[in-house]
Amino acid sequence: MESQTHADIEASTQRLLKDLQAVVRDGEELLRAHVNDLTEKGKAARVRLSEALEAARETRRQLQQRAASGAAATRQAILEHPYESLGLAFLTGMLVGVLMNRR
Repeated sequence: MESQTHADIEASTQRLLKDLQAVVRDGEELLRAHVNDLTEKGKAARVRLSEALEAARETRRQLQQRAASGAAATRQAILEHPYESLGLAFLTGMLVGVLMNRR
């Protein structure tokens, strides 16, 4: 199993948020287009799309809050335990170096 660093997780979260924002924006544009040209089936699809967009907005908001609280908790832990954090980073680097040299 490949472990991810905090920077990898943060970058992944940012990409996910950006993609989710693009989906929401595209969905909103789709909802605004052809407002009068919808059949009953199209109107039902439009209602489902607007519900999905609202769920996507809520998910994005929750992800942003989680990412911010995770970053704040990490920062606080490092500030409270600077030497332990440095030692853990050093040991992690040593372990990765040893494992990479074994190949």
